[in-house]
Amino acid sequence: MDSSNSASSPDMQKPKIVTGPGGYVLEDVPHLSDYIPDLPTYPNPLQDNPAYSVVKQYFVHVDDTVPQKIVVHKDGPRGVHFRRAGPRQRVYFDSDEVHACIVTCGGLCPGLNTVIREIVCGLYHMYGVKKVLGIDGGYRGFYAKNTVYLDPKVVNDIHKRGGTILGTSRGGHDTSKIVDRIQDRGINQVYIIGGDGTQGGAAVIFEEIRRRGLKVSVVGIPKTIDNDIPVIDKSFGFDTAVEEAQRAINAAHVEADSIENGIGLVKLMGRYSGFIAMYATLASRDVDCCLIPESPFYLEGPGGLFEYIEKRLKENGHMVIVIAEGAGQELLSESIQSMTLKDASGNKLLQDVGLWISQRIKDYFTKQRKITINLKYIDPTYMIRAIPSNASDNVYCTLLAQSAVHGAMAGYTGFTSGLVNGRQTYIPFYRIIEKRNSVVITDRMWARLLSSTNQPSFLCLKDSIEDTGDEEQSNQLLANGHCGEEDSLISKI
Repeated sequence: MDSSNSASSPDMQKPKIVTGPGGYVLEDVPHLSDYIPDLPTYPNPLQDNPAYSVVKQYFVHVDDTVPQKIVVHKDGPRGVHFRRAGPRQRVYFDSDEVHACIVTCGGLCPGLNTVIREIVCGLYHMYGVKKVLGIDGGYRGFYAKNTVYLDPKVVNDIHKRGGTILGTSRGGHDTSKIVDRIQDRGINQVYIIGGDGTQGGAAVIFEEIRRRGLKVSVVGIPKTIDNDIPVIDKSFGFDTAVEEAQRAINAAHVEADSIENGIGLVKLMGRYSGFIAMYATLASRDVDCCLIPESPFYLEGPGGLFEYIEKRLKENGHMVIVIAEGAGQELLSESIQSMTLKDASGNKLLQDVGLWISQRIKDYFTKQRKITINLKYIDPTYMIRAIPSNASDNVYCTLLAQSAVHGAMAGYTGFTSGLVNGRQTYIPFYRIIEKRNSVVITDRMWARLLSSTNQPSFLCLKDSIEDTGDEEQSNQLLANGHCGEEDSLISKI
């Protein structure tokens, strides 16, 4: 195989690209040996671990990789691959010399405590590592907070609790101070749990550590309840969030169904990506309309939201609407100035679209249409964020954490542990932070949702073709989309 390097910035390490026959491309992750020569290696302690005695093949082969796309044409290239996660035959850290630390950053998400627990237990039980430090309060905790020593006894039952035992915060990233503290404390494995902004911070920390020539592995575990991190199949906590969202949707349906012209409106998480709203809607089957950031909508006029609400009330006597928090922000014209403000993590501050659209619906039907409606608004955001992870997410968190530990012990660094096509992989930081994952509204999954809710697409067929650049998209069913000259309102969105 041939290796080649390319990068857009001289300050960042060039990506490790390995090419092979048939259009094979491996986007490899950095290794400590890339910048520290003649590192000693040690036998992997797992070979003497009785728990692994039943495993036919202890260790992952050095050439094992996982394809990013599994649907290919017979004559097409093999495409991009990532290094398969798992234990290696040789490790680059002696267990007694390891001093690891764990930090959680950004918003809360179900499963944080499970990831913390499994990193600690994985280091302790699989590799015999006894020194694990918890950084209190996010990135700024490296230089402004107390630390907590972690062992299996301390973390034994934390997976049953929501939140994070280490505390969290947004912002506070001072690369030089953080790396100084890592160096001063003798830390040589850093596990960073957080979203795309946090992973971007981890990438900068890795670059500074590499520049200083330190033997320190920097490992990311992707965390976003919105499921908006690219490349990976899904983020931990997402399944739990969708499951918990069902309670709010069910309550909204009960309220709406119990009174004449009842409308249940549920606002779910989704700042930039509407995955929770979309999957909760598909799972519920009680939702009549789902509004997400990726699919612009308009309120008045033919094919608009108000017309559809009136139609459903006449047909069923009630309806349920699910809206993601980032949907319709461009319609809040009264608060245009606030759309330029950002929080400490760099996320734009959003207006409460749920309260706003609730009032707009009430005003339209009571003042313009003279129709009495009964609208109930439910916002379960913080209830969902704060609960423990469900069984599915607990298993997923375990795999992510153990894969991260295996990678760090094997000397890999500057990577995120993630699930790709059902396999645990090591993904370079730059792939995780290069863009945001979002719902593709010309995809089959969104079409399934439109078929389930029977809502209008709020999108002209012509616009769909222009967005995809594919004339074949003209055959796509857009589920009762109403497009015509009178739909000039769309152009104002």
